[in-house]
Amino acid sequence: MDGDRFIASGDAGLSRRDMFASAGVVGVGFALAAQPVQAQTMIVTPTDGLVAGEIKVKTKDGKEMAAYRAMPASGTGFGTVLVVQEIFGVHAHIADMCRRFAKAGYYAIAPELYFRQGDPKTITDIQVLISTLVSKVPDAQVMGDLDSCVDFAKGEGKANVAKLGVTGFCWGGRVTWLYAAHNPAVKAGVAW
Repeated sequence: MDGDRFIASGDAGLSRRDMFASAGVVGVGFALAAQPVQAQTMIVTPTDGLVAGEIKVKTKDGKEMAAYRAMPASGTGFGTVLVVQEIFGVHAHIADMCRRFAKAGYYAIAPELYFRQGDPKTITDIQVLISTLVSKVPDAQVMGDLDSCVDFAKGEGKANVAKLGVTGFCWGGRVTWLYAAHNPAVKAGVAW
């Protein structure tokens, strides 16, 4: 990397803007080729020793947003991980990721970030999903809803939001970086 240019061998380099624009095209292409994780191919993390399941989070605009939350059944002060869905919403794999974090001693929460626009699980055509739902979800709304999840976790008294991380998959990978820039309290971010 040279200043604001990314240099590849034998290449004049790409600007950061060009690099991210290219990554966006690749990401959409991947989303079109991918399908939601199928239950029969998944690892299923058991809930023994955990508190896990769907909850309702009050958003800043007074709405109730569904979210999947998992944490150890006993103790407090758990580091907090926001788990951001891919374009297909909070499905079995995303819920399982929350349980995996909980098994490792974290408080994990995965909000349904499209709830105002629709349910991605009801749309089978990926092009329709992207054009009618995913593209209609404003970044500011997502940032506010993730902030509401942090407030919810703090309010439960089990999570330590001073140890805040965010991770996301596909569309959620982009959101991971946006949220890390949005919230200075984020200590770690991992995009998948």
